[in-house]
This record gives sequence, structure tokens and C-alpha cells, in this order.
Amino acid sequence: MTRLKEAVKAEEGEIYDIELDADLLKVNEELAAKNRELLRKHNVTAIDVMGAIGSGKTTLIEKLVQALKGKYRIAAFKGDLTTTIDAGLIGKHGVEVVPINTGKECHLDANLVRKAFKRINLAEIDLLFIENVGNLICPADFPLGSEKRIVVVSVTEGPYMVVKHPFIFMRADVAVINKKDLAQAMGVDVKKLETDVKEINPNAKVVATNCRSGEGVIEVVCALGL
Repeated sequence: MTRLKEAVKAEEGEIYDIELDADLLKVNEELAAKNRELLRKHNVTAIDVMGAIGSGKTTLIEKLVQALKGKYRIAAFKGDLTTTIDAGLIGKHGVEVVPINTGKECHLDANLVRKAFKRINLAEIDLLFIENVGNLICPADFPLGSEKRIVVVSVTEGPYMVVKHPFIFMRADVAVINKKDLAQAMGVDVKKLETDVKEINPNAKVVATNCRSGEGVIEVVCALGL
């Protein structure tokens, strides 16, 4: 017999997260707005790419760069705790990449992105991909000033990845369901994941992909309006 008790829920006004206070979030919002203003001044479209570790964020960016570098002047920021491994993977496609190491922090923030702006010439690019640290929770609360946000999840993360992390999808413009080729082996219904996203955010565009093969990448390009 299942002995599942009722879930404990925070009442309105209760605060349990001592790290993310309202003042910190407000300052980040203000910096994000300044970042967006600076990007628009230079006619740069920035895309914030979020998702869990191993979901396929870097591979997606690689494929997007390959598909778009003939049309746009592209640069990328790559957020990681310590390494520059994935930054190197993106850079091999002939675009400028700025690694951003957050140390122990689980997300990028608008201030770090603003510092990264100093490493590139915004007047020389049209399109900027910002790959966030692999996490489906913290990045949701920290806009960076991007024009659009992508959330990448993969079928290897299980059938409940979307419903377990609704907040990151609420502000997403595009949701990518990656590794569709492994769906049957993992016992995951891609259409159900798409429905889960739409129930959370009816305005989000949802694209199923196999980023390794490139399947669905052009559909992502269209969903981003690029």
C-alpha cells in the first residue's frame, strides 16, 4: 500500500530560500534591462539557452552556429562552474566564445554577462548565444537581458522533467525536447512532454530534436524567428 502523505506547501508570504532575496532579484532585473538596452543599441539579438546538464545545450548551439553563421555574425558566452571544455566545442566552428566560470554558483546573472560584454565588440556581431549553467531551477529567476530564452530538456531525463520544473518554462520562448531518437528506449512520450510545456506556457513554441544528427534544428531556427 502506498503511504504517500499530502505535500507540504509554503503559504503566501513565507520565505524559505535565504539566498534569493527580493533585493538581489530586483538588482539583477535592473542590470538585465540595461544589458537588453545595450544589445538593442548595437542591434544584437541575444538568446539565453537554459537546461539541465547533458540535455544537449552545447550541441544545439553548435548546430545553430553551423546553420546560421553564413547569415549572421555570431558570438557565444558559455557558462560553466570551472571548465572551458564546452566553450572550446563551440569555438571550433569559427565563432568568438567567452567562457564564464561561476565557481560554485548554479546560474549566470546579468552582472556576469555585462562583464563578458567587455571581452567582445558588440558592433561586430549580430547574434549572441548565451549558454547558461546546467540547471533547471536557478536560471529561471535570473534574466540576463536576452531577447529570447530557450529551455532544452532531453527524453533521457525522464517523463516528468517538464512538470517537475514548471517555472523555467513560464518565461521560455522556445522549448526544445532533445534526443527524440531515444524516446522509445527510455519509455518517454515526446508528445506528452510537448503537451506538458504547452499547459505551463501556451505561448511557448515547442520543437522536438535530435541535435546530434541535426534533426529539428531548422525548426528551432524558425521558432526563434532567425
